[in-house]
Amino acid sequence: MGFALFVLILYVLVSISLYFLFPKAGVEGWKGLVPGLNFVEWCKIVGRKPIHALLLLIPIVNIFIFAGLAVDMVRSFKKYQLWHSAVALVLTPVAFLYLAFSKDEKYDGPTREKEEAYFSQLDEARKKGNKRQIKKLEGNNPYYKSPLREWIEAIVFAVFAAAFIRMFLIEAYVIPTPSMEGSLNTGDFLFVSKATYGIRLPQTIAMIPLLHNRIPGLNRESYLESPSLEYRRLPGLKEVEVNDPVVFNYPEGDSVYIFPVRSWSVYDYRRGQIPQPYASQIASGAAPLVTRPMDKMDHYIKRCVAAAGDSLEIRDGAIILNGTQVEWPKNVQFLHTIKNTAGGTINNRNFEKMDISEGDFAGNSPEGPVYHLSFQQAETIKQSDPNIVVERFPYGEQSDAPGLVFPHDAVNYPSWNRDNYGPIYIPKKGATVKLSPETIMFYKRIIQVYEGNDLKINGSSYTINGQETDEYTFQQNYYWMMGDNRHNSEDSRFWGPVPEKNIVGRPLVIWFSTKDGSIGKGINWNRIFKNASKI
Repeated sequence: MGFALFVLILYVLVSISLYFLFPKAGVEGWKGLVPGLNFVEWCKIVGRKPIHALLLLIPIVNIFIFAGLAVDMVRSFKKYQLWHSAVALVLTPVAFLYLAFSKDEKYDGPTREKEEAYFSQLDEARKKGNKRQIKKLEGNNPYYKSPLREWIEAIVFAVFAAAFIRMFLIEAYVIPTPSMEGSLNTGDFLFVSKATYGIRLPQTIAMIPLLHNRIPGLNRESYLESPSLEYRRLPGLKEVEVNDPVVFNYPEGDSVYIFPVRSWSVYDYRRGQIPQPYASQIASGAAPLVTRPMDKMDHYIKRCVAAAGDSLEIRDGAIILNGTQVEWPKNVQFLHTIKNTAGGTINNRNFEKMDISEGDFAGNSPEGPVYHLSFQQAETIKQSDPNIVVERFPYGEQSDAPGLVFPHDAVNYPSWNRDNYGPIYIPKKGATVKLSPETIMFYKRIIQVYEGNDLKINGSSYTINGQETDEYTFQQNYYWMMGDNRHNSEDSRFWGPVPEKNIVGRPLVIWFSTKDGSIGKGINWNRIFKNASKI
């Protein structure tokens, strides 16, 4: 069911229930069916000012306003217990219809005004020291809440508020891998703004609040795939731009195998990219396949290096965008070999001062140890000893087999690797491309999965939704995301462009940071409160 249809049905049901309930409060029933007027009258019935209804027009805020009005309505009929409020929140039309048709339920007046009057009298009695009046008022207190109820309501409100903030505004995120090392390090804790690129409305409804996709300790998903709503996004503060660090849902995360060390997609398995013994466990059925809706796929963070409509190429690791080489990110990293021409060992005692961690060590080669280093780190090591030679390691040419990188077509693109790649067109909404044996692998997943079409391929002929065609027009924008740690990042070079609907938000600030992702190794005090959007 689409989100707009869901809201429409809820509104109609509430309006009908107000039509039957209004006469009990002395309001003509037809007013419950008139858009806008029904909510104004609702505010009056519960003791709020009519202008309060305007808050229902503000997205997100209207959720809280509607909830408050629903609770106030049942309280205006002397329904003060906790479960009464819960039913009013969860089953608003049902609660209102019960009040309307039950002969035992009577309207008691605007609850907001009555409650204010009661506490005003109680405060006045306390000021005057009138113990008799205080005892009388407290003995007949319809608004009394036990300590247990106070705790329950406080916890429920706190969870709801935290879930609301996390779902719509800001979410905490921790960097789990070194793919952005140098810019965003393993162990950095971030706050991510979901409003920057437009608040994405929830699609998965039945879920445990404050959990993304797994229940800790139970090895189970934290949600139900049905019911669900269609993808909707509110207008954002800005568009995704080249060089932005972006958090998004892993595009191939719809079908994954989950292990304690990490998860791999079914597509990784089909391409033979899962190491042993994990691949054997999958083959034997010991690792079940987990399917996920789009908004519950794992979160990734990378840098946008090409936006919709751009042409991208990678030459010796450098990004060529629309024919022009772009500046390197400040802390971009590549594998480097470190060689001592005097034949001695490499002194790494000062590496920590250069922000070179244990995780940056990638192994040994015949030339010497291999590290993931930024250009500045490589230069600093060179200057530390005239006998030291630091050189870029040609990782893509030596390590990437034909067909390893997207579009995984060893026939048409046998020489493509993570260091030398493209050119490739980044799809833009409304743009049309020609389909051919050379291009179909670029757009196959976009057409079928990301944009939900029925695609049939018969040699060099293509049928989309039952109609034969040799072209396709894109329905949304796409972005090319890459990690700054270019030789240690699974990114668009392996699974292609990221759909606009997968975009979650933009990192704001690093609010905490541990060394190499372990609190036992210490805290990176110099990274706390660092602006994460300007990396």
